[in-house]
Formats: sequence, structure tokens, C-alpha cells
Amino acid sequence: MKIFLDTANLEEIKTAADWGIIDGVTTNPTLVAREGVPFHERVKEICEVVKGPVSAEVTALDYQGMVKEARELAKLSEYVVVKIPMTPDGIKAVKKLSGEGIKTNVTLIFSPSQALLAMKAGATYISPFVGRLDDISNEGMKIVEEILQIIYNYDFDTEVIVASVRHPMHIVEAALLGAHIVTTPFKSLQALFRHPLTDIGIERFMNDWKKYKEQF
Repeated sequence: MKIFLDTANLEEIKTAADWGIIDGVTTNPTLVAREGVPFHERVKEICEVVKGPVSAEVTALDYQGMVKEARELAKLSEYVVVKIPMTPDGIKAVKKLSGEGIKTNVTLIFSPSQALLAMKAGATYISPFVGRLDDISNEGMKIVEEILQIIYNYDFDTEVIVASVRHPMHIVEAALLGAHIVTTPFKSLQALFRHPLTDIGIERFMNDWKKYKEQF
């Protein structure tokens, strides 16, 4: 399973890239706004660090506007993937853009039916939002499971990006289901490292090593 980082913070991206475990980044105008930098400039900076798929979102909601913005974003880097919202105009834009060879990521997916439409339109990626579904007492991972079954039934080329990750178990559950990709905030990625028995084991090892060195 590929791991993307969901952020616009360059320090977080550089840290995760140094660990050698991230394959791409997803971002959006909201995340970039928190960084206080121009949107296109930050997208290019992220592409230079990651050198993998970087999803950057359009802000237009009409077909013509989305296509125009998507073409501009695609020119920023060969790694740019254009995030398009799950709407009728969005699906129409995905069909147009996929025909032009522009990679797309249909975002705000909350049902298998929406995922099916995005796949039919030629989306490169689709992003079911598991955390937001959990927030309203739905089972987010169940939706992922159903979407993956549709892909396997009909051999769609679309890859699933499990998004709206709230905690490390979302990442583990995505891997167990066979999702292609998960995109996670930095804090959830960090949490994958942690286990109390690891901390205890390191502390015990260091104490034993210290006692050993004191003998010589």
C-alpha cells in the first residue's frame, strides 16, 4: 500500500520523505492557506520534494472553471494530480481531463455509487472520506471495502485513496482491506511508530548497556 501525506507543510513533507516511507502528497487550498504561501508556489515546492503524485484541488465548481484550473495546475509539474469534487460538473470535467491525459483525483466520495461514476469517467484516483463517515455513525471502511469490490469486479484502473484519516487504525484497516493508497495527516503517520513495548525495550537495552560499560 502506498502512503501519501495529507498536508501543505514543507517541514512535515521533508521529514516524512527523509524516512523514506511516503509515496505522494494530497493537499488543498485550505491546507495551503494555513501555511500563508501562494498556492501554485507551494504545489511546485511539494512536487520538488516528493517527486511522486501530488493532488492539488481546484476551487471552481462549474465545468468550464474546473477544466481551466485543472489545465493550469497540470502545467506546474509532471507530478500534479488534479483534485475534482464529486458533482455532476466535476464528473464531466474528469471525463474531459482524462481524455487529455491529465490525472485526476475525485474527492469527497461518500458512497460506492459516487465511486462508480468517478471510475466510469476515467478518474485516476478516488478518495472516500472514511473519517467523516465515521463521524456521522456510518462505517467508513465498509464503503472502502465495497468500492474495492467494484474495482475488482470490473477491472477498473482507478486507485482508491483512503482519505479523512483520523487515527493509525484507519491506516492499518486500509492496508488489511487492500486499499491502493492511504493519505494521512503527519500526526497519524508519526503514531504508527509508537508502541509502549518498544519504548520499554529500548529503555531496558540502554540500562543494560550502561551497566555493562561500567564494568570495563
